[in-house]
Amino acid sequence: MASDASSVIVQKYGSPAPLIRLIGWTMLAVLAAFLINNVLNVGFEFPHVTALFDGNMGALVPALIYVIAIALAFLYVLTSSSVALRWDAHIIHKFNVYLIRACFWSVFLVGIADTAIAFLRVENLWEVFVSSEMASNFKSARFVGGTIHIPLIVAGFVIAIFTRTLGFTWLALLIVAAELAIVITRFVFSYEQAFMGDLVRYWYAALFLFASAYTLFEEGHVRVDVLYAGFKDKTRGMINAVGSLALGATTCWVILGLGLNGKQSMINSPVMNFEVTQSGSNGLYIKYQMAAFLGIFAITMLIQFTSYFLEAVANYRNEPGQRTVAPPAH
Repeated sequence: MASDASSVIVQKYGSPAPLIRLIGWTMLAVLAAFLINNVLNVGFEFPHVTALFDGNMGALVPALIYVIAIALAFLYVLTSSSVALRWDAHIIHKFNVYLIRACFWSVFLVGIADTAIAFLRVENLWEVFVSSEMASNFKSARFVGGTIHIPLIVAGFVIAIFTRTLGFTWLALLIVAAELAIVITRFVFSYEQAFMGDLVRYWYAALFLFASAYTLFEEGHVRVDVLYAGFKDKTRGMINAVGSLALGATTCWVILGLGLNGKQSMINSPVMNFEVTQSGSNGLYIKYQMAAFLGIFAITMLIQFTSYFLEAVANYRNEPGQRTVAPPAH
């Protein structure tokens, strides 16, 4: 996961590029406003901003959120005109690394806790430790999600403040351990439950979707480079900048637009209803989170594409401090 980037000192100040920085920070501002408005729309019944065209004055609040967010982006760019593109790309990437790290910690904590809860639920052991009423609560996905999962997710974001590793390697090891546990319990003890397979799928989904943004930073995604490999750094910078906006960012916005389009959309609906798998009480109560993973993927990739865009333009402008990525070891 390490690259030569760690040895490069990023300079905070450099050649002004107000328009390029404005594009990048406006993208992030609109993303923040979009996510806030999604919460207001789904959780508090606020209308979509488009309802303004139908004369719905309740949509003024969502519209105002967009205006404030974009205004803050403009204000930041105008008041920091000498900040270098690479510095902006650096701090955006660092925030994204924190966000991804927090998500990894969250799925680790939730996975361990929900597996223990499911085991006790499947084996009817909850009543040994708690009252019958409380034991019945652990059969409710809404109770488990709201009382157990959400505090653990918050704990994951807190832990991520004090750690510096992204945890890709450890999560991959945990997946192998979970698979090994299934093999041992099935063939040695003739024991297998749905929650065991759910845990593997849960961690697999997190590993692949959360790691995508950092893989982009490390130039680890498959690239058809028959022509690209022979281009100069300036030409590569131009291609990466255009591709980040025209292909990468647009794809992320399509995912977010479809996935967060009202209460019945493919991300909002499962999350709001704490949706579970068909295995029901025999499985983990984490299907709603796996739906949210798609949104997290789009959000983290959009943030990373913004950072990538700013860095690509800096490469096109031949600004100092270009990052080089070490080739993969064979």
